[in-house]
Amino acid sequence: MFSFNEILLYSYCIMVVLMSIISIILYVVDKKKAVKGEMRIKEKTLLFSGVFFGAIGSLIGRLIAHHKTDKAYFSIVIIFSLIMQILTLGCLIYAATIL
Repeated sequence: MFSFNEILLYSYCIMVVLMSIISIILYVVDKKKAVKGEMRIKEKTLLFSGVFFGAIGSLIGRLIAHHKTDKAYFSIVIIFSLIMQILTLGCLIYAATIL
């Protein structure tokens, strides 16, 4: 039987994976729309996808699509979010193994 802390850890990991996939898709789709001159995805949406569990996907999406790489605030927000998500993961791992 899983403890509450293990359930939190697994749930967090699932959310990170799902939101990272969504973030990658958002960046790639927005880049394609930018090239075609179509209506774009809002920058706020791209940033929120990274802040809310998808920092890894945002980083990968930026690298794959070569998109928003010249915007310093995107780098700052994504790196800060990535650090926070790694720290949260570390805390959840600690809680699941120790407590």
